[in-house]
Amino acid sequence: MDFPNDLKYSKDHEWLRLDGDFAYIGISDFAQKELGDIVYVDITTVGQTIAAHEVFGTVEAVKTVSDLFMPVAGEIVEFNDKLSGSPELVNSDPYGDGWMVKIKLSDAGEVSTLMDADAYKTLIGQ
Repeated sequence: MDFPNDLKYSKDHEWLRLDGDFAYIGISDFAQKELGDIVYVDITTVGQTIAAHEVFGTVEAVKTVSDLFMPVAGEIVEFNDKLSGSPELVNSDPYGDGWMVKIKLSDAGEVSTLMDADAYKTLIGQ
């Protein structure tokens, strides 16, 4: 499994990549493997400000539907439209083309509450 060192991770298995006052969010390689084949990503919260740890959407796999949790507070400014036609990108490229949303951070300081790659690996027993 892959855990890029330039990302931050949440206990709910989301990752965050900083980009100035913005951040990209997706689910980790571990999470997508646990879910199995992703068939649908449902995010209807674009334009909304979501608090940390609140649900911002769902991801549907062949066997289950799972909530997506915001790792930090922010306004969802963009949904990755590629996922509408190709939700399997979450499986094949979770840290690249499989990103889910871009947010405007409410408080950049919250990012420091997330785990680095080593702490995340410990959490999942890697």
